[in-house]
Parts: sequence; C-alpha cells; structure tokens
Amino acid sequence: MQPDVSFVIAAYNAEGDITRAIESALAQHGVSVEVIVVDDCSRDRTVEVARAFPPEQVKVIALDRNRGPGGARNAGLDAATGRWISVLDSDDTVRPDRLRRMIDRAQAAGASIAVDNIEVMEGEDGARQVMFDRDFLDKLPEIDLATFIGGNIMFEGRFSFGYLKPIFERAFVESTALRYDEVLRIGEDYMLFARALAMGGRCIVEPRPGYIYHIRGGSISRVMELRHVEAMLEADAAFLRTHALDPRALAAQARRTRSLHQAASFLLMVSQLKERAPLKAAGTALRDPAALKHLRMPIAARMRRLASLLQPAGAATRAG
Repeated sequence: MQPDVSFVIAAYNAEGDITRAIESALAQHGVSVEVIVVDDCSRDRTVEVARAFPPEQVKVIALDRNRGPGGARNAGLDAATGRWISVLDSDDTVRPDRLRRMIDRAQAAGASIAVDNIEVMEGEDGARQVMFDRDFLDKLPEIDLATFIGGNIMFEGRFSFGYLKPIFERAFVESTALRYDEVLRIGEDYMLFARALAMGGRCIVEPRPGYIYHIRGGSISRVMELRHVEAMLEADAAFLRTHALDPRALAAQARRTRSLHQAASFLLMVSQLKERAPLKAAGTALRDPAALKHLRMPIAARMRRLASLLQPAGAATRAG
C-alpha cells in the first residue's frame, strides 16, 4: 500500500541524533509513513543506528560518495513512494500531529505545498520559543514567490522564511522534476522552495508549530564563509535566467540581491580586518558603503546574526 508520507532524512555523522528524528517521524498520527535515511558517507555509526529499525519502516540508503545535503536529499526524493514528501533534518523532530494537519489543510485548499510554524528548542532541556508569531501567520494563508523571496533578505530579521520546512505533494515534485541544486552547500533549501513556487506550486500555511528545530551550541560556525554567499548569488542569477518573475517578485529579488552583496562585502571586510589589512578593508568599504553599517554591531554578534540568516544553524553539518 502506498504510504501517505515519505520522510526524507539526509544524515552525515548523525549517530547521536538520528534515532530521535526517526522515532518522531514514525510516531505520526493519522497518516501512514515511510522513512528514508540517506547516509552521506558518514564516518560514525549513523548507518548502523538507522538500520537497527525494521526495514519495512525505515529504508537506509548509504551513498558511495559524499554528495552534500542537496545530493543526499535528491537520493531520498528518488526513492520516495509516498503521496507527500517531508524533509526532516537528522537532528530535528516533528510533532505527532504535524503531517495530518498539514495535509488536511493543503488538500482543502487544493495546494501542492504546505508549511507550518516552527518551534525552536535550545539544548536537550533548554528554552523553547515559536519562531513566527501566530497572528502573523494567521494573516498569511498562502506564501507566493514574492512573499517568499521578500522573507529571505539578509540582515532584515532574526528568522527568515528559509527556515520553513515545506511538505510537497509527490505528484507535483515528479511532474516538475523538482530537485535540489547539488552544487549549493548553503541555501539549497531556499532555492528548492523558490523554484517550486516559480513553477506554479501553491503553498498553504498552517500557523501552528509542528516542526521542532533543535539548536546545539556552536553549531553555526561552519556556515560563515564568503564562498557560500558567492554561491548563493550565482544560484540566484541562474534562477533569474530560468524563471520569469512578476514585478513583485522581481522587486523582492532586487532587495535580496543587494542584501547578499552586502553580506559578501561584510564578510570580506571582516576577513581583511582579521588579516590586519585595513587598507584592503577600506577599499571594500568604498566599493560597498552600505556594508559598513553592519560593523556598528560587535563583529562576533554580527557574524552569528548573519550565520542564522544564511541557513538554519548546524545545517552545514547535517549532511556532508
């Protein structure tokens, strides 16, 4: 029998968290599920831990080469058989009623994509907070492309729409050949979502939190590299060449592009200052004066802020 939902979990050195993620996927109420764990050449016991679950419940795919988060998720999409596809990071969890609520809402609206609110949890027993204000999402029943791009502007908010974890109707994924950009190691989730909306996908919003995003101390350090921002700029340029955007989406994209350039200039200035090259830093500031305003905040704090906006914390370490 075809499952209602395929959970795709890309994993890289996730032996300490993968059990919790799998168990939360299997605990869904009111829907049948299959779990697909794609191991991206882990160096720990991730594969062994995942294979401890019954094979009829959890399918484990061990890649023969490291393909990064996008490549690992693509392998999971290729293997999925469910009516809906839900991507779950290997160190996150989902509430038991999440998929039933999201699918019901999407089907009632005739939408092929659904997102919900996110609960942020720091540490194993740390503080919890809801990422997006419930009233805000209540007034946003759908997310179109312009709204999504406008919600992914560097430095404009603590959390961006890039954190949202959409579920997709598999028929839509297959009919559009929707897949992750395997070149991107940062921002691959954003680009997949943007492409889905650009190709006509309707996204409905469930304002209640169902996805639990676990933050571990120090997990964002790997995302803070200039090359990642440059790759995002290249991916955005390719996106614009491929898809025709309406005026609202084009205006939002122009703001996003400016913010990415500012982020790149900021990171370059920080690197030059650390290298004790003030003249180079001054030259960068002259080329992009708007980036200077971000130096008003202590550099360490600004780096952490930028890292959180670039991609959910720790995502670079979740798949190789």
